[in-house]
Amino acid sequence: MTLAVIGAGFGRTGTTSLKAALEQLGLGPCHHMRELFQKTEQIAQWLDLLDGRPADWPALLAGYRSACDWPSCHWWRELAAAYPEARVILTVRPEPDWWRSFRATIAEVVTRDDPAEAPARTSQKVLARRLVALDLQGRPDDEATALAAYRRRRQEVEAALPKERLLVYDVAQGWEPLCRFLGVAVPDTPFPRENTTSEFRNKAGLATP
Repeated sequence: MTLAVIGAGFGRTGTTSLKAALEQLGLGPCHHMRELFQKTEQIAQWLDLLDGRPADWPALLAGYRSACDWPSCHWWRELAAAYPEARVILTVRPEPDWWRSFRATIAEVVTRDDPAEAPARTSQKVLARRLVALDLQGRPDDEATALAAYRRRRQEVEAALPKERLLVYDVAQGWEPLCRFLGVAVPDTPFPRENTTSEFRNKAGLATP
């Protein structure tokens, strides 16, 4: 099994819905930050990459047909080079919507300390905090800085990849553009809508805003 789809979009761009969609289309399992809730042994491996350890992608992503969201989206360029036959999907959404969702979810989690957290959750937060800091120029709580990084990600991905290999995709578009890009049939079921802001906050134990 080798990676066939690489997600380059930041978290809160519909990556959980994309994960569910890819798995429904037979392109799973799909690696996603959610995987690390169960497979906590992977967290140290991703942290090693951040510390400069050479990547062994076939070992790290063994058993996965696709990957999206953090942590893997941080290494989208390296993954695209390592898997030249893989398609790349850059998930996007309107900037105000992304910032509103990101601020109320990931940004709040990575900037909050909870001494009562389990060790595995703490190490996952360390990983998330470091990734978000790198990708958002160290300012996940600053709208202007975060949005500048969000725009830059799209510019860099579009500049690096040929159009036939890249889909810039808003999950609100549903099945048709995704299935056309991947060359698969459109399912006769509704497109998945997963991990809304309220669902995220509830799972993360965040207070109702």
